Amino acid sequence: MTNTMDEETVEAQSLSTSLDPYGQLVKMLMPRATTIAIYDRLGTPLWLSDGYDGHDLAQLVEEALNAARNGGFHPDERDGFARSWDGETTYVFILRDGEALLGALALACQDGGNGARPFGFLQGLLRPVLQVLGRELVHQSNIEDLRRDLSLLDADLAFLVGSADAELEHDEHDLAQLIRNCAGHFGCSYGALLVPDKDIVIAHLDEPANAARRASLEQVLRKLFAWAQVQRRTLLLNKATPNSPLGSLPYKILACPIREGAHEVAGLLMFAKPSAAADFDGRQLRIVELMTRRIASVLQNVYDHATGLLTRAAFEQRALAQLAGAAPDTPHCVALVDIDRLHAVNENNGMHVGDEVIQRLAAVLRRELAPTALAARISGGRFAIFFPDASVEVAHAAAEQLRHAVTQEKLTHDGKSIEFSVSIGVAALEDTRLPLSHALATAEIACKAAKERGRDRVEFYEQAKQSSVPRSEELKELITSVGDLREALANDCFRMEAQPIVDLATKGPPRRFELLLRMLDPAGDSIAPDKFFAAAERHQLATDIDRWVVQFALEVLSSAAPTLEMLGAQFSINISGQSLADEDFLSFLESKLREYELPPRLLSFEIPETVAVTNIVRAEMLIRRLQDLGHTIALDDFGRGLSSLSYLKSLPVSHLKIDGRLIRDLTGKNPRSKALVSAIVQLAQSMKLETTAECVENEAILAAVTQLGVDFGQGFAIGRPRPLETVLQELLKDVASAARSTGASRLARFAGM
Repeated sequence: MTNTMDEETVEAQSLSTSLDPYGQLVKMLMPRATTIAIYDRLGTPLWLSDGYDGHDLAQLVEEALNAARNGGFHPDERDGFARSWDGETTYVFILRDGEALLGALALACQDGGNGARPFGFLQGLLRPVLQVLGRELVHQSNIEDLRRDLSLLDADLAFLVGSADAELEHDEHDLAQLIRNCAGHFGCSYGALLVPDKDIVIAHLDEPANAARRASLEQVLRKLFAWAQVQRRTLLLNKATPNSPLGSLPYKILACPIREGAHEVAGLLMFAKPSAAADFDGRQLRIVELMTRRIASVLQNVYDHATGLLTRAAFEQRALAQLAGAAPDTPHCVALVDIDRLHAVNENNGMHVGDEVIQRLAAVLRRELAPTALAARISGGRFAIFFPDASVEVAHAAAEQLRHAVTQEKLTHDGKSIEFSVSIGVAALEDTRLPLSHALATAEIACKAAKERGRDRVEFYEQAKQSSVPRSEELKELITSVGDLREALANDCFRMEAQPIVDLATKGPPRRFELLLRMLDPAGDSIAPDKFFAAAERHQLATDIDRWVVQFALEVLSSAAPTLEMLGAQFSINISGQSLADEDFLSFLESKLREYELPPRLLSFEIPETVAVTNIVRAEMLIRRLQDLGHTIALDDFGRGLSSLSYLKSLPVSHLKIDGRLIRDLTGKNPRSKALVSAIVQLAQSMKLETTAECVENEAILAAVTQLGVDFGQGFAIGRPRPLETVLQELLKDVASAARSTGASRLARFAGM
């Protein structure tokens, strides 16, 4: 309180000092004045001459200002008046800016021998002073308004910075804290977040005990969400209007939709004030819109779009946080759930039916698991569960209950019943350096055992007994591969290969290539990515590998960049899901691209479609940043995931690489694959996007994709991957041969002259 008073005193002294020249000028013009005072529009004295004790003067000023505000003055006294008594006259001059009231100048003067001077005479004498003083008060008022606005902006900035620094990825409690902070910052009595697909309903009420009021506001929240899904815009309601979606309410409402992608409304952020409170303003509207974007980003990173369950990264983060706070001897378990024969469902009924199976399983997980359990979709039809404070027996019973519930699910398509089941592996967390990763690896082994033993069953793995799954060799292979990966990264034990991509219309020599990584074992033999990349993702090493690829590719290509650009060559680099979610990877990638300054068309990038859809906010950001640098971006494995077409409009890519499983099926008996590929090609052509068919493994497939109008082809029927250095040497050799041929032709023409 002392500091606040000190600041106010300093401000008052500063203002008084700034008005001192005006007071001194009036004293020079009015030597008979015994008292001079300047007041603001509220009657607060801003400057007083020495020795002032004029109580009556203050009363007269208050009377004049009240009359000026209320229009109750006499017409002749609009600009002020004079009052005389006991040989002294007081003059009050009203200061205005147009019709706006600024304040007043008051003088107390001893009457001369001829009596008091007329008000009009003094007004004319002091007019220049009154004019410049009025302008000064306008400036002071503007400065005060700016100071007040800056104070509000400082508070907003502190709130936004504090919100940005908050770790919202850990728990819904963090979102609840954000809602409370925002409601308090705006002076709201109610704040709420509703995201139905994620089962998120968070509400803050300043009177928790008022159940009726809470129920009323939650009903308003759900009505507004339905309205926002149709209108797709923010609602600012400071006064009920006849066409309001809520009718007449004793609240002022600010509600902003939370979007997934460019258009779909997934949730609503709402704040309410009593009708007697201050209005919501544009500043608060902008802050709420910023908060909804942040919440949308958090939801994209934390929750899987297709199922509403946690993403793998969020699952591991929350599980590790619980492990860190648990007692040392507390038992914990994990489970890996895999849908049986999901590929058969996709092939026989279409991928949209497979997507529905995935969604059904997610719904069963939400319904059957205990509130303390964590569930995540880690890829395709695979899910992970963390059972905190649970023994193997408890986790096994929960998994068995889950398996049984899945078998009771009824799904029909085209009049046919679609049956599906799950295989589940359960494992206990052991006291190891990486307990969660170790447990997930053993649960995966148990799940594979369940598959091999007939599917639709639960198996468990106990390290000590190995009673259910005798697969210690496979576990050892999974765990030691992590050490091999770290060693490979430290010692550059990788090799880069390039697979050609040809233009199917011209069948000319390949000028496009996809860069493929191979790991080298201690003997120098090549290890394909499917043998090591799953372990890299499991142990959060995929981003480190992507960094290695970027650094290596840029170094190698930079040595021959001008020649490769002349050839029209292009090399594509794959970006993993972990790198897309990593906040630092994009900055690293940008800095490397600017450092090497390669021709933009020389490099392109590929993002798996399922990864992009799962993290569409960061995918769109990365794509736009790379496009700004002149690079092209392809969606890899297009057609594999859920809602491929609906999300394509949100991702500004320039190329689609059609999923290899669809391409392989073109020569099979399933006509759906041909129809899907044809639809993708037509869609791409209408959107002016190029297409590439992956996995062109034989001449029959090559003929099929060419007939369907696919632009480019890639696969063993076109060319196998070869070391990048060999490919570059051949490209440079082609340039040298062309140069020699051109030189010989010119020499022949010269000799003939």
